[in-house]
Amino acid sequence: MKKQLPRLPTDKAAEDFVATADLTDYDLSSMTPMHFEFQPKDRTITMRLSESLFEAIREEADRSGMPYQRFIRKALEEAVHQPST
Repeated sequence: MKKQLPRLPTDKAAEDFVATADLTDYDLSSMTPMHFEFQPKDRTITMRLSESLFEAIREEADRSGMPYQRFIRKALEEAVHQPST
């Protein structure tokens, strides 16, 4: 029986785990595809947000283990690629 993957709270923890673990010992059947950012970022935008919204975004990004700007970019990409109803 294969081991369950541990819950890794940050990107750094995941990188450390993958660098040292033998992944053949773990059950990877529940893994989901991951989106990696390979395209260069050519444009810069400026947004004015309320302090409470900005803090909520930062907290959610921290819980997701990613920088808040990447979290915002991911949310925008998901909104654009959602099928319209």
